[in-house]
Amino acid sequence: MSTAPPPEPTSEARETVVDATKRGARLDRLLVDACPDLSRARIQALIAAGHATVDGKTLRSASYRVKPGEHIVLSLPPATDATPQAQAIDLVIVHEDDDVIVIDKPAGLVVHPAAGNPDRTLVNALLHHCGASLVGVGGVKRPGIVHRLDKDTSGLIVAAKNDRAHHALVEAFASRSIERSYTAVVWGIPTPSEGRIAANIGRSRRNRQKMAIMRSSGRTAVTRYKLLRVLGGAMASLLQCRLETGRTHQIRVHLASIGYPIIGDPLYGRASGQRRAAPDAVQSELGRLGRQALHATTLGFRHPSSGEELRFESPLPADIARLIAGLDRAV
Repeated sequence: MSTAPPPEPTSEARETVVDATKRGARLDRLLVDACPDLSRARIQALIAAGHATVDGKTLRSASYRVKPGEHIVLSLPPATDATPQAQAIDLVIVHEDDDVIVIDKPAGLVVHPAAGNPDRTLVNALLHHCGASLVGVGGVKRPGIVHRLDKDTSGLIVAAKNDRAHHALVEAFASRSIERSYTAVVWGIPTPSEGRIAANIGRSRRNRQKMAIMRSSGRTAVTRYKLLRVLGGAMASLLQCRLETGRTHQIRVHLASIGYPIIGDPLYGRASGQRRAAPDAVQSELGRLGRQALHATTLGFRHPSSGEELRFESPLPADIARLIAGLDRAV
């Protein structure tokens, strides 16, 4: 250990005191338990960079074995502002005016730059399409972005083109006055055919790439679903899902938690017995799909300037339509 240098400005400090049950635990493991929203890799990087102190002294070893009574502080440095670059990427524009732009996002397009996806994102495309006026709207890290879709979820997404519109849309999402519905193809036939899933969601402690249902922690999450059509006999179903909240992977986690995972979902649907039993024709369509069969079908909101109620719908993309046709042929 060495005396800690003057601390960098931080946006947050996480503190914990080691209790007797944690004697001998690795420092990184202890901090993973204390900070479930941070990945172990992120915590190890922070420790290595000198952002962890034990009883006021900097410690850079993630494998340090903690002792009861030690006061541990993990400092989270402020996010570094990044300026995404404009890149020419084709967009399907459903609506555009001086305040907002609505995009029909294809599967495979990441919404904003992040670790592993530094460019070729929707943000980069919007900067090219909208020009310099978009820079800085809502903060330079994610200019114009007020909500997101997973990389491999297709469908409608709205972005703000100025700070006034950004503020109004953020408020609308916070007050749950935005209409959002999704179409999902799932294994099995949900019972009951219509329902409300209310289960908190947080990051899984077993796999930091996944989200999970939390019994006593996590964030409130509510999804309503409705059976639209049975597919492939009793093999699968077409569902409409409406969001009351917007958590990471919410629909995917919620449907998997009640036993009806989205077909093709690489994180939450792999263990599906229905998938293993599917006939060859369906297996072939699954191979072509290569992603979760989830599409943001409907988006409705009040225009931030005019107050007009806007509502947009997106047809199912070809890959999901082919999957549905393949399931119908399997009957």
